[in-house]
Amino acid sequence: MNLAILAIAFLALLVSAYRIYGGWIARRFELDDRRPTPAHRVDDGVDFVPIKRSYLFAQHFSAIAAAGPIAGPILACQAFGWGPCLVWIAFGVVLIGSVHDFSALTASVRHGGLSIAEITRGALGPRAGRAMIAFIWIALVYVIVAFADITAGTFVAGTEELRGGRVEFHPGGAVAAASVLYLGLSILLGLVQRFLRPPLWLATAIFVPATFGVCWLGTRISTWLVAPHVTWGIAILVYCAVASMMPVWSLLQPRGYLGGYVLYTALALGVVGVLFGGYEIQQPAFKTWDSGGLAGGLFPFLFVTIACGACSGFHGLVCSGTTSKQIDRESDCRAVGYGAMLCEGFVALIALVTIMIVAPEATRGLSPGTIYGNGVGRFLALLIGEQYLPFAITFGAMAFSTFVFDTLDVSARLGRYLLQELFGWPGRLGALVATLLTVAPAVYFVAAGGQGAWTKFWTLFGASNQLLAALTLLVLTTWLRRQGQSGLFTLLPMLFVATITVWALGTLALGNWRAAAGIDVAFWNGTAATALIALAAYLFVVAGRAARAARLGAATDG
Repeated sequence: MNLAILAIAFLALLVSAYRIYGGWIARRFELDDRRPTPAHRVDDGVDFVPIKRSYLFAQHFSAIAAAGPIAGPILACQAFGWGPCLVWIAFGVVLIGSVHDFSALTASVRHGGLSIAEITRGALGPRAGRAMIAFIWIALVYVIVAFADITAGTFVAGTEELRGGRVEFHPGGAVAAASVLYLGLSILLGLVQRFLRPPLWLATAIFVPATFGVCWLGTRISTWLVAPHVTWGIAILVYCAVASMMPVWSLLQPRGYLGGYVLYTALALGVVGVLFGGYEIQQPAFKTWDSGGLAGGLFPFLFVTIACGACSGFHGLVCSGTTSKQIDRESDCRAVGYGAMLCEGFVALIALVTIMIVAPEATRGLSPGTIYGNGVGRFLALLIGEQYLPFAITFGAMAFSTFVFDTLDVSARLGRYLLQELFGWPGRLGALVATLLTVAPAVYFVAAGGQGAWTKFWTLFGASNQLLAALTLLVLTTWLRRQGQSGLFTLLPMLFVATITVWALGTLALGNWRAAAGIDVAFWNGTAATALIALAAYLFVVAGRAARAARLGAATDG
């Protein structure tokens, strides 16, 4: 199959989905710009801050498009071939993932910017709300663990292609330095925007090129930030804790805005590579129904391995935890919610392409971040010349870590919100305690798991993440029915995702319990999988009772 034709057809599907299906759902929600959003009603300058749609889109997009839609498709392609991956990404993102994000964002805006957990409390009762908080918190810990560990590995060694070549800088140190400089630049942009208030176009014209400049600068100071894997893992988690306590204007908004442009660039480079690179597909379209091991079956593990590339419960947390508090007008929900998830589907496609164009034997032993960084680097080298390939690959690796950073501190912030809601801990002290409790388990897993520990957590992260999406869709269906809507566009995706993810989590729970040798990582993985299944089962039972009571009430009234 021709790679360019495949990509163009995929893009046509996404554009059509936004106009047709996204428009249909928007009409179901009856979005009204005359209705003031929570960002305007509260506007506290910390969490509730209305911002323009283009700025918020970039921030939201960079927050949701982290390592999931990159690493997941690459891992799944290595196991099962690119054909099943492409089918699931295409239909999953249109019919499930984008519907989930759009619905979660709209529901949160209509509920005053409340989190999914609080919406659950209102729809299903206080106990269900607490169960949802516990489920989300466990899932967030696994997000932080998987992404912190995979980023630490990139900071230590960079990419195998750079290590194998003769370059004048430390590959891992260059990526680390560029990533740290990027965070510093984000803080500077936040301060400039807050106190100098320049036009957005002027800030963009200065800071976006500077974002790419720090990548080059990272290669110049590559030996400044060289550290062992565990040291970087702990440092990244400390960053998460600090960043989650900062006002959104000081880091989250500007970092997300700049990160959005890094994403846009990576997508543009992917288009250049696909259309003009002359690459041939070298991976088989289909490999096997079962690649072996605990998570080897295509059903159900293809779906949870690809994770965020098609559907992600984490997105509902971002939508209801931070983005809903910054929506300027209700009509922005469609572009930010449905549109950003479609763009993430395209991110997944580009990630899939970076492995499709490499022979299977050439990808053995390579991490997803390495494969993606090498691929984006090659696409960039098409424009700047092969002699600059080391720099281009460094940019690709920095882009990968940038996407991860954008998710890490959002996850820590959301974990803080949830524990403060659960235990009623107001104020800065409550925020500090909740942050430490969220980050502490991740510190243990990163330290105990050793280098490459993310592979032990990825499938469990994917399964818990997508089961969270199913639970969110369950709650949203209940809410829609109370609003007089049928809710079929959320109910049907919920049933499919719930079936797949409970199946996957059950398999993982049994496998980890059998592999446990005392209180080790496998023990905690088995415990977490079992707890997630139990919490989900409770929520489904409560929702079923609520639906049955509603039907009986309607029959009595009739």
